[in-house]
Amino acid sequence: MNSIKVLLADDHEVVRGGFRRLFDSTADIDVVGEAASGEQAYSAYLEHQPTVVVMDISMPGCGGLDASRRMLARDSDARILVFSVHENELFLNRALELGVLGYISKRSASRVMVDAVRQVAQGKVYIGQEMLPLLIKRQRTDEHQRVAELTSREFDVFRLRAEGKSVNDIAALLNVSPKTVGHHSTSVKQKLSVGNSAELTRLAIRLGLVSP
Repeated sequence: MNSIKVLLADDHEVVRGGFRRLFDSTADIDVVGEAASGEQAYSAYLEHQPTVVVMDISMPGCGGLDASRRMLARDSDARILVFSVHENELFLNRALELGVLGYISKRSASRVMVDAVRQVAQGKVYIGQEMLPLLIKRQRTDEHQRVAELTSREFDVFRLRAEGKSVNDIAALLNVSPKTVGHHSTSVKQKLSVGNSAELTRLAIRLGLVSP
């Protein structure tokens, strides 16, 4: 039986080390590469061509969602399993809309990671038990609905601006021009009906996208 080749993407070395040891204890899963940022994850994906990418969302640089978008744009068959501290409907929906096959929370990852990787390796969707209520839940507040209508790039700009990143910082992270970021930022404020960055941040905090 061919082994499942895994790329581990998380910005914490101790987390990567823990899951590497977990995979090393299995007969059918091999870790072929590690990454500490979204950019490193994308480069490592091209280099190693793993069966499954185990992807954290919150990493330095472009982050897990943008790295996933790049991988899937390059290879529509890319099989990505998100594991994240974010047990949040918006992050889950964004990941699934991109084409990510799996989403589990970090608090349950040690228990379900091996099974999740095996399922995703077969091209099957795997959603952690703790995420199922969010998947089933379809009621949205007006704020949730407005955020859901943002494009993928607008969502990235919204999240990064809410985290306090400058236009130039975001341009560098997303590999676009500051002018493009400015256009997206204006569009985000219009779509979300907010007047300034402080209101944008407060909205992101209410929705659980950034920490207070």
